[in-house]
Amino acid sequence: MIIEFNIIKKHTIILLIIISFFACNSDNSSFSNDIIDKKVDSLLNIMTLDEKIGQMNQYNGFWDITGPSPKNGQAKNKYQNLKNGLVGSMLNVRGVDEITALQKIAVEETRLGIPLIIGNDVIHGYKTISPIPLAEAASWDLKEIENSAKIAAIEASAAGTNWTFAPMVDISRDARWGRVMEGAGEDPFLGSLIAVARIKGFQGEDLSKHNTIAATAKHLAAYGFSESGKDYNTVDISKNTLYNIVFPPFIASINQGVKSVMNSFNELDGIPATGNFFLQRTLLKGEWNFDGFVVSDWGSIREMIPHGYARDADHATEIAIEAGSDMDMESNLYVNKLKKLVELGKVDISLINDAVSRILRVKFELGLFDDPYRYLNSKREKELINHPNHHKAVLEMAKKSIVLLKNENQLLPLKKTNQSIALIGALANDNNSPLGNWRPSSDNNTAVTVLDGMKKYPNNKLIYKKGADVILNKGGVVKFAEKIMINENDKSGFNAARIAARTADVVVMVLGEDGFQSGEGRSRAQIDIPGVQQELLEEIFKINKNIVLVLMNGRPLNINWADKNIPAIVEAWQLGSQTGNAIAQVLYGDYNPSGKLPMSFPRSVGQIPIYYNHKNTGRPGPKNIVFWSHYNDELNSPLYPFGYGLSYTTFNYSNLKMDSKVLNFKSSINISVDIQNTGNFKGKEVVQLYIKDRFASVTRPIKELKGFDLVELDIGETKTIKFQINESLLRFYSKNEVWESEPGFFDFYIGTDSNATLKNSFELIK
Repeated sequence: MIIEFNIIKKHTIILLIIISFFACNSDNSSFSNDIIDKKVDSLLNIMTLDEKIGQMNQYNGFWDITGPSPKNGQAKNKYQNLKNGLVGSMLNVRGVDEITALQKIAVEETRLGIPLIIGNDVIHGYKTISPIPLAEAASWDLKEIENSAKIAAIEASAAGTNWTFAPMVDISRDARWGRVMEGAGEDPFLGSLIAVARIKGFQGEDLSKHNTIAATAKHLAAYGFSESGKDYNTVDISKNTLYNIVFPPFIASINQGVKSVMNSFNELDGIPATGNFFLQRTLLKGEWNFDGFVVSDWGSIREMIPHGYARDADHATEIAIEAGSDMDMESNLYVNKLKKLVELGKVDISLINDAVSRILRVKFELGLFDDPYRYLNSKREKELINHPNHHKAVLEMAKKSIVLLKNENQLLPLKKTNQSIALIGALANDNNSPLGNWRPSSDNNTAVTVLDGMKKYPNNKLIYKKGADVILNKGGVVKFAEKIMINENDKSGFNAARIAARTADVVVMVLGEDGFQSGEGRSRAQIDIPGVQQELLEEIFKINKNIVLVLMNGRPLNINWADKNIPAIVEAWQLGSQTGNAIAQVLYGDYNPSGKLPMSFPRSVGQIPIYYNHKNTGRPGPKNIVFWSHYNDELNSPLYPFGYGLSYTTFNYSNLKMDSKVLNFKSSINISVDIQNTGNFKGKEVVQLYIKDRFASVTRPIKELKGFDLVELDIGETKTIKFQINESLLRFYSKNEVWESEPGFFDFYIGTDSNATLKNSFELIK
């Protein structure tokens, strides 16, 4: 094998000989795991302790790489570490020119020329932005979600990135937590399938291809259960919840071959996750046989000091490496503290070797040792970024993510001719907020607005009025780390909105959250429609009751008033680059909405956490006396349940059949149900299967999602949907502290959401 670098210095010859010896004149894609292991071992044997620790060190971009080198301060020290081979990875560096300059330093100026792995937050797109992950989850379309991740990988890899810190696979039941926008919602079954789809999309079939990137399952573990919904907060949950709710998406990710796992900011059982031996070594690298590497979250190794778990920086470093955290993201502790700890005998060199081996293996699998510049092609970058086919695909993803919550009197779809429409709301003419949070590589102000989307239907009279701003600090674009100020007082645009609504046949109001009101650090104690927007909605309702409320948001909101009063409600989330086109096509009926909620919508913030797969308790009710599990001032049920979503058409479920009432550990039960499109539009329905374990060695949820099928039906068409139940589908983490099923009686339900009532039962026997 011949490896061509622009400049090959003498001190890279040793590495080239090692790689050439094992390459056997074949592509990286054909390397077996054994050969890669031998290559890693050979490289490890010639590395100094400093070089090994350097591979465990990740820096944030710290200077303009294409400009002059830093002359003083911390940036200079980091630059020297890079030149000395003491950096294994960098993040938040983007674009072929900048990454090429970095990679040249690593490959051509260090002793061994080990290439960098470049990480970035490619969460829901790179330049072409897909809907936020929670919105994508509402599609229940696994192929479309996989394709969305694939497009993100194509663009990111074309710009030099080869590793993403996604997918976030945290399950969360708390809409106050800002990062629900980044995950797949409240259910571990759906969350596991979506995690697999996203990893497939990012990593492809062959990680060495230049259009794939390594994925990261995050955050290990239980980050989504932060107390009171506050980011970075304490987590205190049972072992039962940890295993049966939190762990399944991580296990599915590892089985799919995810290449890295990120630990989390929270503590669990009194131990910060970054220093949690049980999570990272006993489970992840032990029982689950994970062969990739673990990266800390930003600064989380150092944060064990304010947690009160580590005495000082030395102690935090020692705890983290012993617990199994392989790469230090921006704590700067491994590179500064580990060598001394090894020399003092406080850290065994075997821990260093294990961590470095894992990191190097992924670099080999990415093909970086074959060609460190394989991701660095300016022509490919120019051709693929914002490719028209990518925008076409994210438009499809966006349309499938929209959930129709309410549609009284068939107010939707809108007529395409001879209607007067008042479009109201600052978000309707916002081309930045719909991109959502966690899109650091995208260009600001590039989303198609709802106003622009609706203008493409020119045969109606369309009048736009802002009504009221969502936030106040709009002098420029809100930055990721910036605190935003909600508009609580400025109603100066109300009167113009009232005038527009008075003569309109229909009012379309686009209200909700700014794109940076959800995401990391964006927890909310109140999850109402923010600021003066709710008052604006009520004022317009006094004038014209034909209102279509379009919600833009990154989390479930409290929309009790709207549910009681507004005839049509569309959950449009934050849909990315093609937001306006997607919403307009749904509003006008060119696309029949088919999305289903991946999180329950509460009636009140006091119900949170609220989720469909709760336990029954010993006093489930309802009863005519006060002594049962309930609120005195609110219903127990959510406003909109998990799995809920309407269509412009209607569906009828009937003819539930099963071929056996008894299941053993080697057989299966086949279930079928007929579904008919009984309305006036062609449409899609997500047929959902739930199972209830009546009794077990530990209490079980009232029901659990165990299957679903996305089916499309023409007007009047009937299709038979089939599910298969086998013993493995009934397994859970039992009193015996193993994954197993237990003999007994089970109920199953099929329907349109988690309130499904079409029911039958069976018995599992040994």
